Amino acid sequence: MGLADRVEFVLGERLPYDLEQQVYESHMACLRKGLESGAQSIIIFEDDVEFDRFDTKHLINCINFLRQHPDWKVLLFGALIRSSCKTDNPCVQKVRYQSLTHAYALNRHYAQELAYEPWKGIVNDTLFRSLTDGIYALYPMCAFQKDFKSDNYKYPRLERIRRLLGGLNRIQKGFEFYSRHKFGIYAVQTAVILLVLFAFIGR
Repeated sequence: MGLADRVEFVLGERLPYDLEQQVYESHMACLRKGLESGAQSIIIFEDDVEFDRFDTKHLINCINFLRQHPDWKVLLFGALIRSSCKTDNPCVQKVRYQSLTHAYALNRHYAQELAYEPWKGIVNDTLFRSLTDGIYALYPMCAFQKDFKSDNYKYPRLERIRRLLGGLNRIQKGFEFYSRHKFGIYAVQTAVILLVLFAFIGR
């Protein structure tokens, strides 16, 4: 992504009694470090992130969009999303967030709201689920979480389902495609059902 000279690898404190809290505390430590350096926006990459479909021009367009919308809170480079809608920039989509926090950027004002909040038992991968506005995603998203068993040590069934569906890369792309084209998908499904009904009635 051309950010190698601006990325710092941060080792979080190990908490063997609660790995979910360990992940949360690591993210908050990175946010605090960014805030204390005076950064106006902070990007977090987890160490198991991988990139696919990255385009420098898309990123530049996205940055220009955020400059025109200073009230933005979160920009997702990769995540599972509930829904999406187009913006006036073809490289940016406004989204409702579902889960995963392996690659995202926060505006300073929103980072300040989160960075000093104590652990409250909320899994980090659902951190932005309550947001209804100010959350955007690069289109298409380019960051994906690698499939490691340790990510789901509490949920072995979820791990098996993910693998059956082809892994997180394929699942994330599927969520994004469905969110982007859901009405077209509904229309095709409706048309197929009607054709089947007409064929059945016409017999």
